[in-house]
Amino acid sequence: MTFTVTVQPSGHTFEVQRDETILAAAIRQGVGLPYGCKDGACGSCKSRLLEGRVLHGAHQVKAMSPAEEEAGYTLTCCGTPQTDVVIESREVVGAGQFAVKKMPCRVSSIEKPAGDVAVLKLQLPANDRLQYHAGQYVEFILRDGSRRSYSMANAPHTQVDKPGIELHIRHMVGGKFTDHVFGAMKEKEILRMEGPFGSFFLREDSDKPIVLLASGTGFAPIKAIIEHMQFKAITRPTVLYWGCRSKQDLYLHEWALQATRELPHLRYVPVLSEPKPEDAWSGAVGFVHQQVMQDLPDLSGYQVYACGAPVMVESAQRDFIAHCGLPEGEFYADSFTSEADKH
Repeated sequence: MTFTVTVQPSGHTFEVQRDETILAAAIRQGVGLPYGCKDGACGSCKSRLLEGRVLHGAHQVKAMSPAEEEAGYTLTCCGTPQTDVVIESREVVGAGQFAVKKMPCRVSSIEKPAGDVAVLKLQLPANDRLQYHAGQYVEFILRDGSRRSYSMANAPHTQVDKPGIELHIRHMVGGKFTDHVFGAMKEKEILRMEGPFGSFFLREDSDKPIVLLASGTGFAPIKAIIEHMQFKAITRPTVLYWGCRSKQDLYLHEWALQATRELPHLRYVPVLSEPKPEDAWSGAVGFVHQQVMQDLPDLSGYQVYACGAPVMVESAQRDFIAHCGLPEGEFYADSFTSEADKH
């Protein structure tokens, strides 16, 4: 039993198996629907249901409220068609470009640039390249079948000579995967992963200036995007805002400073919410998205790429559109929902 999904305005169609979500079928067939968490927590995949019936699985009210569902919206990540359906969704050029595949990887190094951040470097099979867009993520498949998602922090071109990816992992105490990373994990350990996933990557068909907005380890995919811009000689005016609690949480501060020296079109504004006395901090203080609004009160001509804690991403999206004139379609985000956020 299969149903047909038609996406407007592109007119693309694809088949969905019985009990399969619209998004899972789209990913399987290389159709570029927008999405983030795949778990009903972030709302990135929200689309308008124009025709047909969809049954929704568990999801968070902040991702889609009962009023929005009543008004004809659907979340493709947890919506299972009960009939043929027509949805309205902007397709993401390139989102389905690279085949999603499972592969083993080997831990080649673990560094801890801050107390609760690990930079994990993983070696990939030499004969089976992982192709992805800078900004996308992979999922680790744990022994019990559960999954954990992390964004690549290195641009795709960096792994041509020596296949490998870099991940930035924050320790969530009690976290099934992160407790292991910060505890028993050793070099040469073998992990299983699947990817690439996500529609968070640079829209290269635009020449608008860019705001890159990160909180905490949301810096990882932003770093990959900056490396990619350097590699492709993309010279659109870009400003990087990175929000952390204290100076030590800016775990790649020197890297960001070096990037601005190499890329004349890139500015870097670190923002601390709780600087310590020993930080002797003279830079920006407060919430990172509010610093953007103070510096750039008119975002009507910009694109924003935001990544990090859900509360930062949601506040930025709401306030930039409401108060700074950012067009709704020019806010791209990857909200780092932890397992705790999903319940």
